[in-house]
Amino acid sequence: MADAAAPHPSGHAAAHPPGFAHQFEDMGQQHEAGSLGMWVFLVTEIMFFGGLFATYTIYRALYLPSFEIGSRLLNVKFGAVNTVILIGSSLTMALAIHAAQTGKRQATVVYLILTMILGAAFLFLKFNFEWTADYHEHVVPGFGFFVRPEWGAAGPHVPMFFCFYFFMTGLHALHMIIGFSILGVLTWMAHRGRFTPEYYAPLEISGLYWHFVDIVWIFLFPLLYLIGGRYALRGGG
Repeated sequence: MADAAAPHPSGHAAAHPPGFAHQFEDMGQQHEAGSLGMWVFLVTEIMFFGGLFATYTIYRALYLPSFEIGSRLLNVKFGAVNTVILIGSSLTMALAIHAAQTGKRQATVVYLILTMILGAAFLFLKFNFEWTADYHEHVVPGFGFFVRPEWGAAGPHVPMFFCFYFFMTGLHALHMIIGFSILGVLTWMAHRGRFTPEYYAPLEISGLYWHFVDIVWIFLFPLLYLIGGRYALRGGG
């Protein structure tokens, strides 16, 4: 009787690998459920940002000269650098997932830390340099916004552009901060050896979120910083 009962623990362990939740039939089903849940969440995010982008597009069409003036007041160099930073962070996030899939724990931790560093660099440039400069130049609506005489008839609607700019980039920054917190938890889990070639779903699912946030910025950059005629109008002025 004792010999017959002995194999049970090993069979039980084999049926429940690390990270396995008991409500699923196997790891494949658990992975598919997690991915589906994240994609459903991202669809709601797409609808939210899509509505915001549509509203911005309508008002930009109605007040294009004002939006062009506002766009020329932004520092395109900061926007471009932050775009490169986020593209780099997507690469390091993908490399972290690949490292977990191949069982390289140390590499997973390193790539996650690099992703966090790049995310922190984005937020640092946005808050400490770009938004601070905007405040000192009096282009923050509600905080002493100064309508300059040379803007002419388009001047009164320039604050509308900056309302969109600060709301859209601020909302994106909030998503970055949330993602940064998630990355911190994932880094701790990777350091503790929680991920294996069989179980890396939290990394992959969180990677979908991080890539989505990066893609949102790739849309925001041209919409806000590269409005048509930017350099021609600057040269003409």
